[in-house]
Amino acid sequence: MSSTAENGDAVPGKQNEEKTYKKTASSAIKGAIQLGIGYTVGNLTSKPERDVLMQDFYVVESVFLPSEGSNLTPAHHYPDFRFKTYAPLAFRYFRELFGIKPDDYLYSICSEPLIELSNPGASGSLFFLTSDDEFIIKTVQHKEAEFLQKLLPGYYMNLNQNPRTLLPKFYGLYCMQSGGINIRIVVMNNVLPRAMRMHLTYDLKGSTYKRRASRKEREKPNPTFKDLDFLQDMHEGLYFDTETYNALMKTLQRDCRVLESFKIMDYSLLLGIHILDHSLKDKEEEPLQNAPDAKRPGMQKVLYSTAMESIQGPGKSADGIIAENPDTMGGIPAKSHKGEKLLLFMGIIDILQSYRLMKKLEHSWKALVYDGDTVSVHRPSFYADRFLKFMNSRVFKKIQALKASPSKKRCNSIAALKATSQEIVSSISQEWKDEKRDLLTEGQSFSSLDEEALGSRHRPDLVPSTPSLFEAASLATTISSSSLYVGENYPHDRTTLYSNSKGLPSSSTFTLEEGTIYLTAEPNTLDLQDDASVLDVYL
Repeated sequence: MSSTAENGDAVPGKQNEEKTYKKTASSAIKGAIQLGIGYTVGNLTSKPERDVLMQDFYVVESVFLPSEGSNLTPAHHYPDFRFKTYAPLAFRYFRELFGIKPDDYLYSICSEPLIELSNPGASGSLFFLTSDDEFIIKTVQHKEAEFLQKLLPGYYMNLNQNPRTLLPKFYGLYCMQSGGINIRIVVMNNVLPRAMRMHLTYDLKGSTYKRRASRKEREKPNPTFKDLDFLQDMHEGLYFDTETYNALMKTLQRDCRVLESFKIMDYSLLLGIHILDHSLKDKEEEPLQNAPDAKRPGMQKVLYSTAMESIQGPGKSADGIIAENPDTMGGIPAKSHKGEKLLLFMGIIDILQSYRLMKKLEHSWKALVYDGDTVSVHRPSFYADRFLKFMNSRVFKKIQALKASPSKKRCNSIAALKATSQEIVSSISQEWKDEKRDLLTEGQSFSSLDEEALGSRHRPDLVPSTPSLFEAASLATTISSSSLYVGENYPHDRTTLYSNSKGLPSSSTFTLEEGTIYLTAEPNTLDLQDDASVLDVYL
């Protein structure tokens, strides 16, 4: 279900080349859609609310709308047609689950002309976008519509268990009959908002066989690229913070298991990339290019409809990117391998392809000619595993946080380091003063201490019990896991205290800069008397 707005582009320059689908003009299809949905939804409001029963999934309601009108239907200028609504009560429940009120649903679809979009797929389906950017309306084949009907009970169960999913949200299934032709349409959520320019759009399956955009597709103003194009353009992948990455991969894994249980394969991840670094330039060049209906706000109102809500739910922002740009339209913040800030919009599309007989035959034929593991058509279990492996290893990657150093684990801030170092140095300073007081009491002179200190340079066994400044600094270094540096003009072997009579430093200073303790020493400019000494330690 190549939903998207698939790149959110209306068909430019082709207003006079109206498309046809099953020999029916697209303008007639759009008019019949608005008339039919307007009548059926309005008629449904008269039915009382009740729980959904199993038989409700198989109900089909039909109404005939002649061009001249009737007692129940308005007149119109299109050919006579019959409009069928599949499982109206079940789809009403789905719309209520996503917070879509009947009036809002009718306003979005019927108040303004539908916008026709270009279709990059090979199915030939037509895509229409509502003017408020909320819903995508796609024509589907008979087999796809039939499969969706069979899927509804399981789809109902899955949405009840988890409404936050990247799977398509179906809001209605209808059929227009005119002149013996059946045109089936499905209403879904819009994956790529038109109000946000997509600088790059990819359709990713996880396969490589013929997975490159055609030349015709590349010539479009905003082409939809494929797997091989992504590997060439984004060879390093897209990077997320840990929380966002885990939420995204968990959602993808859960959705793929649901699809596997329904025997669904050949689906894609539609990925739209908005580069924030280019957004300002885009606004200057195209101020009114993609503005949605001015009567309603541009932000989507449907619950769980945005990419961020689909993986995390409302109210969570992944990182500072969203805070810097409030108009993110629910995009998921990420970064490219070049460091560019991005907003990603994504959803799983084309899920109405079951592994039926024709798909099995297609896989068997392609496997004979090419590598069977590289073709897109494959059995559901293998397809899901290959899809997840590709997304996990090649497309989405987690930003690896730098491992914290041991010093950061023990000291979480510079303030804590300062407090620890100050406490250690203060205690050592007090010990030195007490020791010196004892030495003075015993009558030792400073000259004898000088001789003892000088002798300690050649006799390690005679080192005085008073710890040197370097030892004290080493002790502080051990506890705070910081580095100690001594000024180059004072070698390591001169860190023991000497008297000023030797012309060596008599005062030292600790300096703390960004988690590192530096030790500096400077000569005392004042002459000390033999009976007095000053020892100061500063932090």
